Formats: sequence, structure tokens, C-alpha cells
Amino acid sequence: MSSSALNHEPQHTAPSPDDLASHHPKMALAVRIALLVLLTAELMDLLDQSVVLTALPAIQQSTGAGPSAVQWLTTGYSLPIAVGLITGGRLGDLYGRRRILLLGTVVFTAASLLCGLAAGPDMLIGARMLQGVGVALMIPQVLATLHVTFDGESRSKAFGLYGAVLSIANVLGPVMGGVLTEADLFGLSWRPIFLVNVPVGLAVLLLGRKFIPESTVEKADRLDLTGMALSALAVVLIVFPLSEGHLHHWPLWCFALLGAGLLMLGVFLRHQQRKQEDAPLVPLSLFRNRQFSGGTAAQLMHGLLCGLFFMTWTLYLQQGLGMSPLHAAIAFVLLSLGELGGAAVAAKSAGRCARRLPQTGTLITITAMAGYGLQATAGEGELTLLGMTAPVVLIGFGLGMVSGPLADLSLARVPHEDAGAASGLFNTAIHLGIALGTALTALVFFATTGGSPDAGLNREAFITVLWWVASLLALMWALMFCLPKRRNSPAN
Repeated sequence: MSSSALNHEPQHTAPSPDDLASHHPKMALAVRIALLVLLTAELMDLLDQSVVLTALPAIQQSTGAGPSAVQWLTTGYSLPIAVGLITGGRLGDLYGRRRILLLGTVVFTAASLLCGLAAGPDMLIGARMLQGVGVALMIPQVLATLHVTFDGESRSKAFGLYGAVLSIANVLGPVMGGVLTEADLFGLSWRPIFLVNVPVGLAVLLLGRKFIPESTVEKADRLDLTGMALSALAVVLIVFPLSEGHLHHWPLWCFALLGAGLLMLGVFLRHQQRKQEDAPLVPLSLFRNRQFSGGTAAQLMHGLLCGLFFMTWTLYLQQGLGMSPLHAAIAFVLLSLGELGGAAVAAKSAGRCARRLPQTGTLITITAMAGYGLQATAGEGELTLLGMTAPVVLIGFGLGMVSGPLADLSLARVPHEDAGAASGLFNTAIHLGIALGTALTALVFFATTGGSPDAGLNREAFITVLWWVASLLALMWALMFCLPKRRNSPAN
């Protein structure tokens, strides 16, 4: 670990595994175990976002859940995450990142058990919301701990593996949900998709307590409770109508809530300005760091294009091209395998290319999107899964080169005492972006289809979406100029 990093760490903080590994061969194993535990915690969150999707019909049949309850099985999970990430990150800064990670794991594991035991939709939705609370505590600690624990090449490799985990989860979640539900283990139907988290969560607790080094700020201030309440309220008022608006055809109350959310965001920022010398929830000095602010804005664009592309792509594959759900799932597997390849390239580069790596990945994705759009236009309803393999894999490959390096470079110059707050903000950006992207589908996709299953309308609408996604990718590429041109150099 660099000397500047040590200046930010408290006297009681455990030495970096990165340092220890260089002094004793046995410590190399401790480094790998600590990294494995952190990435497993991240994987649990990502899997539970998508594992439920393929099990929804079985859940609906066995619990009698109505359409609204089915929607809340996903919204009830994602909303507490978006609300709690900023607070969760700051809690790690103040009270210990390992401690808060393990606390979140306890909450998540207990909630997963409750999900598996749920007798009806109300209990299942409540347990899903509790899972979201656990994730909001866990996830900021993963990036923050990677940031303060690893340095140099090992740091870039760790963030590269973090990007690979994101790619693996995209494939593993829906597949695992379908396989476990279809297997009907012990006659439990869909319940094992949640119960499997219990032994994994216990392993994270036991190994995390032993191998993850504790880190916190040198002088822990009290938590900004007013800021916490204001930030939570602002996020709820913004994310909830964005998530629900398209389901209710954008009634007036959605826009009223959005306006109130933006007003509350202004109140929160004003409160934080007054608190900067008195333990703020969000150190606004973070945004004076061009590298962090530009990278977080790029992460927002990343979430926005993902929220817009993946929902509309699913509809295009099945309604525009008439594919079965199985063939559509294979298309997602192809894209995710491409992502895994791009993430492997990012991990192998060990940060040597700095911003050129994610920018190259973005350009590859733009080019592949353009090729895919030309295919969709020329092939109309005749485009096959085999015919689209090349552009789909390249889209995934390009995106896989973005996630890990973007997180690494965005957080690289963040002071260690603010690592949790920065990680919370960075994670909030992608969740807010996904909500915005999902809302944007009403404007750029459903405005054309009108909800009709007509194949021609769905193809036409998806081609329009590709233009929007390419524009967002171009903006994300431009924002990456805020990142450093060379490793260990200031942004330029």
C-alpha cells in the first residue's frame, strides 16, 4: 500500500493483504481468500436481483400473488438498495467496513431464509425489502475495501475480477433461478433460489471475519442522521415514480413526486454544504475531484443505457423476432460470455491502459450496436440467433471492458477516509441510471409500439432504441476523458 494511503488509515487498521503477501508466502492465500469473500458478497447481491425473474411464474402460482405483488418482488428489493447505499457507505467509513459488511450479510442471510419460508406474497415482499436493506449495507463496503486494501497492479486486477463477477452474474442469475425452480428440490419449488443464500452467507461471515482486514477513518464522527433522512427521502421520491410510472401510464402523481424529489435533493445538498465541517453524510469535496465526478457521471450513463437496452432487447427478441424465451435466454448468455471476455482483458491489463481501456470498450460497443442496428433493419423479422451472434458478443465484450476499470479509475484518488461514501455514491449512480433508463423506455419504445405485440412495431421501436443507446455510449466515452490517461497520473 502506498505511503499516502497509510496516512489516511487509522493506527488500528490491519495491514493491507497486498503488503503482507509481499513479505510472507502464506499471506498470498489470505489475499485470495479476502478477495474471494468480497466478490462473493457482491455476487450474492447481483444474483438476487435477477434470480427471481425466471421463478416468477412459479412464485405467482404457489403464493397467489397478483400482478402488483409480482412487480414488488423486484421493486421491493431494488428500492431499499437505492435508498440506503449512501448511508451504508458512510456507516462503513465511520464504524468499520468489515463490521458493516458482516452486519449487512447477517441481515441479507436472515432475510433470504425468510424468503424461502414465506407463506404468502406479503411476507415474501417484506423479506425481499429486508434483503435490500442488507445489500445496501454490504455492497458499498466491497468497492471501499478493495480501494483501501489493494494497490498498484493487484488493485487493477482486483477491480478487473470485480467486473468479471458482474458479467458472470448476468448469466448465472436467470439460469440458476430456472434450474433450481425446475429441479423442485425436496418439493420446495422456487424456494431454493433464496435458501441457497443461507450457507453462502454463513461462509462469507466466517471467512470475512477472519481474512478481511478492518478499515475505518482515524476519528469516527457521529452519523449525520438528518442528512441520512433527507437523502433517503429524495431517492425514494425520485426512484419510486421512475420505477412505477410506466406501469400506470405516467399519471400526474408521478410527476408531482419527481418534482418533490428534486426539491428534496436541493434541500439535502444545502444541508450538506452547512455540514461540511461537522461530519457530513457526503463530503462534497469528492466532487471537486474531476476523476471521481466524471467517473460517477459515466457510471450514471452506464446504468441509463443498461436500463433502456436490456428491457427493450428482451421485447425485441420475443415480440419482434418471435423467439421463444429459451432462445432469448441464449442471446443473453452470448452477450454475457462476451462481457466475461472483455472483463478478462481488463483484469489482465492490470490498469496499464488507464482510461484508454474503458474508452476502447465503449467504442467497440458503439460499433457493434451500429452493426446490430443495420442487421435489424436489413433482416427485419428474418434475423436469427446465429446471425446476430457476432454483434451481440462484441456488445458484451465492449461492455465487459468498462465496468471494472471505470470503478477502479473513478475511486483511485478518493481519500481512504471517504472510500465508503464515494463507493455509496458510485453505486447509487448506476441504480439511479437503471431507473431512469427503464422510465425512458416509455418515451423511446412504448411510444412507438403502444404496448402492441405487433412484430413490425417492436422491430421499429428497438432500432430507435439503438440510436439512443449509441448516443448514451458516446456521452459516456466523452465523460471518460475525466479519467487519467496513464496509471498513477492525475486526470487529464
